[in-house]
Amino acid sequence: MSSGKVTIGTPLTPGAKRVMLLGSGELGREVIIALQRLGVEVIAVDRYPNAPGHPLAHRAHTIDMADGRALRQLVEQERPHLIVPEIEAIATDTLAEIEADGLAEVIPTARAAQLTMNREGIRRLAAERLGLATSRYAFAESLEELGRIVGREIPCPCLVKPVMSSSGKGQSLVATPDEIGSAWDYARSGGRVSTTRVIVEEKIDFDYEITLLTVRACGSDGRIQTHFCAPIGHIQKHGDYVESWQPQPMSTMALEKSREIAARITDELGGRGIFGVELFIKGDRVWFSEVSPRPHDTGMVTMVTQRQNEFELHARAILGLPVVVDMISPGASAVIYGGMDAAGIAFGNIDGALQVPGTELRLFGKPEAYPRRRMGVALAYDDDIGIARAHAREAAGRVVTLPG
Repeated sequence: MSSGKVTIGTPLTPGAKRVMLLGSGELGREVIIALQRLGVEVIAVDRYPNAPGHPLAHRAHTIDMADGRALRQLVEQERPHLIVPEIEAIATDTLAEIEADGLAEVIPTARAAQLTMNREGIRRLAAERLGLATSRYAFAESLEELGRIVGREIPCPCLVKPVMSSSGKGQSLVATPDEIGSAWDYARSGGRVSTTRVIVEEKIDFDYEITLLTVRACGSDGRIQTHFCAPIGHIQKHGDYVESWQPQPMSTMALEKSREIAARITDELGGRGIFGVELFIKGDRVWFSEVSPRPHDTGMVTMVTQRQNEFELHARAILGLPVVVDMISPGASAVIYGGMDAAGIAFGNIDGALQVPGTELRLFGKPEAYPRRRMGVALAYDDDIGIARAHAREAAGRVVTLPG
């Protein structure tokens, strides 16, 4: 007889296991699918109606998640067992109060949400408390302060980012001090919440960067165990990922150092679930960059490379279920963009895209497009990672976006 302790009731009954996602974009959508397959009752929340995950949930809500009062009111109304943040623009202080009051468990923890949704919090934790190798950094609260830092305290070229943003929004590469003004304006416009504080980071001369998906899940003895997926390589443009592949070839020493850094930061954050740990690699040297306490956009490649993709791993881990991080094939992903400003666009030549060998498509169903908005992703698998990358790019390039 099993000695397991996890029980999942029937959705829409008093015994249901209720999970609330705060943010229901393309990543949240896939988490919802994974939770639905396990019989979980899902509440999808986002800041705009008809977000990708909304139609798939048992119930959907549209609120400003940075509004603490509105957030708490919704939690008191829905009474979820688990709250799963999927974006940065959330009233994290309210999450901490909800957790402290015993209203729900925050994934991975409210403290982790507070730290990781603010670049200042996580950078100070990594560099100053844990002593992890990072790029040099400084913070600025005004254009004048930024001007004193760039080119002096932090040499050019350097990166200027809002302390709270995601997917590269508001991020600039400043090559000369003449670009400080435009970088400041862009950072202020691209932040997830209204703030004038930015982080300035030294640009590291790295060979490549990886996402190391790190999973904290319950083992057979009920204790938390840390699991590592194979490293994911990726290319970013304007701070946003455009292509990823798994596995990224790297030296044994660099991989060991990467796992050590990922384990230290995720152990400190605690809780259960998947973490996307971003790292810079040069030879055998490794620098910590960022960490997200949830599935990572570059990890969409795992939908064709792993036995359990990152969304299934997250769902299983947060529910207290065992996980498997085995790969089944090398593979790659490439982004499909909106290409226009329009609502309700259509996608053409889907059949042509899927004629590329070993490919799959995921179209996110976002209600509104703009030129650089990520509207879908092409996936490809092949024993040769170079072929997989080429096929993913080709399939993505064959998809045509059309006015609705």
